[in-house]
Amino acid sequence: MLIKLVLVGRLKDRAMQARCDEFAKWLSPYAKLEVVELPDSTVAKEGLAILKSLGRERNAAVVVLSEEGREFTSVQFAEKLGSCDRKIVFVIGGPYGLAPEVKQRADLLWSLSKLTFTHELARLLLFEQLFRATNILHGGSYHNP
Repeated sequence: MLIKLVLVGRLKDRAMQARCDEFAKWLSPYAKLEVVELPDSTVAKEGLAILKSLGRERNAAVVVLSEEGREFTSVQFAEKLGSCDRKIVFVIGGPYGLAPEVKQRADLLWSLSKLTFTHELARLLLFEQLFRATNILHGGSYHNP
């Protein structure tokens, strides 16, 4: 499984970065992970940078995290991830949201929750859910149904 994360901004909290790194390490037996961090800027400039990064991924499935997206249980997300037969690119925008063009480029808009999270916390949740989903798909014991 090939997974690319396109993320706006850097994590400033070292503990949160360490936790993301830990989930990435746990994910490595299940998937090849590529992480691209783009600099914070205006929503328009971030949108252009995201679209440029996505332009290199013509055949990939693009999943954009957005509050108006579809919600999944962890098992449903695992099934969705497992049914994808191509590279998957996940996008998290910056603190002020995403340019409409980025949302339009998505194959799927995904909402982590009806709650609003900081983009840093959304990043940690994405790493955790990616590990959880791949662990579910491989019959691991991390997820307790």
